[in-house]
Amino acid sequence: MTFVSGKGGVGKSAITASLALRDARRGKRVLVIAMSESIGAATHLATEPLSYEPRRIRSGLDALAVNKSDALDEYLRLQLRVPRAAPTKVLTRALSVLAETAPGIREIVTIGKPVYELWRGAYDIILVDAPPLGQLFSYLRAPSTIADLVPAGAIRAQAERMSAALEDEGSAALILVTTPEELPVRETQMALEQLEDEPVIRLAGVITNRVLPELGLTGEQVETLPHGPYRAAARHHHLAQSQQLRWLDEVPAGPRFPYLFGIHTAGEVAEKLADLWGERP
Repeated sequence: MTFVSGKGGVGKSAITASLALRDARRGKRVLVIAMSESIGAATHLATEPLSYEPRRIRSGLDALAVNKSDALDEYLRLQLRVPRAAPTKVLTRALSVLAETAPGIREIVTIGKPVYELWRGAYDIILVDAPPLGQLFSYLRAPSTIADLVPAGAIRAQAERMSAALEDEGSAALILVTTPEELPVRETQMALEQLEDEPVIRLAGVITNRVLPELGLTGEQVETLPHGPYRAAARHHHLAQSQQLRWLDEVPAGPRFPYLFGIHTAGEVAEKLADLWGERP
């Protein structure tokens, strides 16, 4: 189970979809879970809006989106062993208010879905299009938060089991996605520091997305170009690339993916990124 996160707008949904496509091509049974919003995952998988039940996207690849009411209903039935005959929809509505106010309840119910799919064992690989970095750690901390708040009983036992699953290096991992720009890089650095202080999950790596290709011209050479749109474009590219190089130096070593010019749909972007993974592990 691999969570993919980063600052909003860096392309984490595209990277998640590309990993799913790559692994499905390799014959793996893959599940993509959109944990906080489903639009990004659905568009990059070139499919209709996702629902709570897994839907087949292509051979070997299923996808679903978590929503609060269905997740809470499933949590009551499966995690807390509420009998099927019990009116869980009524309980869900009553507990929704609690889930919005009590610390950790909403987050543990949401993150419970990927963990449940991990325990179910129906897929070789589970890729989670996770919330952005500003929200991520509240979800990863939720099981331990609940375990600390609840003295005993089924809720505490399930929270402890979830926390153990997230901390198990063989079960769960986190991929961080950034772009070579100041704010995404700074947020990534803060997340890395947070993981050092609070290792709630194993870091699988940092991916840098939308890296500009080499222009092949120095600044002096750009200025010798004839006046017109070509020189203007070369100036812009040279400046943007110079700024990117400054931030690339501050990103940990890891896969780097190019800025994909001329690709117009999210589905095409994910397919191209899957191609670019090649034989990467």
